[in-house]
Amino acid sequence: MSRIALAAALAVSLSGTAALAQHAGHGSAPAASASPSTQAFKEAMTRMHGAMDIPYTGNTDRDFAAGMIPHHQGAIDMARIELQHGRDPAMRKMAEEIIAAQEKEIAQLRAFLARAR
Repeated sequence: MSRIALAAALAVSLSGTAALAQHAGHGSAPAASASPSTQAFKEAMTRMHGAMDIPYTGNTDRDFAAGMIPHHQGAIDMARIELQHGRDPAMRKMAEEIIAAQEKEIAQLRAFLARAR
């Protein structure tokens, strides 16, 4: 491998490491000075991203359903944070609508997974 190719490969490797470290910071523990809603959002996002790390089966339909359940649950959790801490009537109404819609979709996804066994 030429020095130029080696340097390019090293640069790509290091930039990927930096990107992973930066992404890891998004799910890191909340800062002590963060507002209660910020702390709650960070915790909800960390739970959601962890739960979305499913064991893939190679069956697109099953994997989609299994991954979407925690994704939708994350939306519900964030909507509940809005209801707990938010003040804007339009955002609170949207949060209520999100909870209802996502709960319905989670039930549909779970029913699919139960049938697909």
